[in-house]
Amino acid sequence: MNWDQIEGKWDQAKGKIKEKWGQLTDDDLTVIRGKRDQLAGKIQERYGYTKERAEDELKAWERDTRW
Repeated sequence: MNWDQIEGKWDQAKGKIKEKWGQLTDDDLTVIRGKRDQLAGKIQERYGYTKERAEDELKAWERDTRW
C-alpha cells in the first residue's frame, strides 16, 4: 500500500499503527495526521531508534500491512 492510500485512510491506519508501535499515543497520531515523515520521527523518538531503523521499520510495515 502506498502512503497516499494510508494517509487517505488515516483513521483506520491509526489502529494498525498502534498495534505495531504501542508506545505512540492517540495524541501523537492526532498531531501526525498521516504525515509519514512525522510518523517516522515519532517512532524514532519514542523507541530511541536511529533514523535509519525507524525508516526501515516503517517501510516494512507499509509493505506488510493488509487492509
